[in-house]
Amino acid sequence: MLSPDMLELDDMERDALTEVFNIGVGQAASAMSQMVNDRVELSVPSISFTSRAAAALELTHDAGQRICGVSQRFQGSFEADAILMFPENKSLEIVRLMIGDDMPIEELTAMEQEALTEIGNIILNALIGTLANVFGSEFSSSLPAFHFGTSSEILQAERKNADDLVMLLHVDFKLETHQINGYVAFLLDVSSVQGLRDSINRFMGNIAR
Repeated sequence: MLSPDMLELDDMERDALTEVFNIGVGQAASAMSQMVNDRVELSVPSISFTSRAAAALELTHDAGQRICGVSQRFQGSFEADAILMFPENKSLEIVRLMIGDDMPIEELTAMEQEALTEIGNIILNALIGTLANVFGSEFSSSLPAFHFGTSSEILQAERKNADDLVMLLHVDFKLETHQINGYVAFLLDVSSVQGLRDSINRFMGNIAR
């Protein structure tokens, strides 16, 4: 069984990985700012490694029982399922940021899934693209898929391997009048964990040269 202890990043490795994701969310923020015609700031204040079950409990505690998620599977120097997740009660705020306040409320439901999927596509592709650029590896990715349900259901939507390790990123979305918390989860199997560590160490080695 894969344990979080199998990926014990030291301080330098964790700092390097955090910096990589900060670059990615910076690119995503720029793209989203253009989309909503407002300045968007995204940050990754924390990265943790945990089991799928523990991640589901944390998401339930912080985000509530029902969550909207957008997932993409990517393959390169390592493989993972990346899932962007928002609390259900925040999804309407995100949709209104994209399509404006003048959209009739009865039409929001039909457009909500498409809008959230597009946001997920922007953010996940920015993160995956940054991993590819920084780690010097080509990554291919699937089309984004929308999910709605409990945290356990969403974390199990793509892969059924309960032993997968979850790399959980807590993401803050800040606008002038909004602050929305979200999560990005990366589901990693044994080989993916080793591939991630190898990529981090190569990146650190290149910087040190």
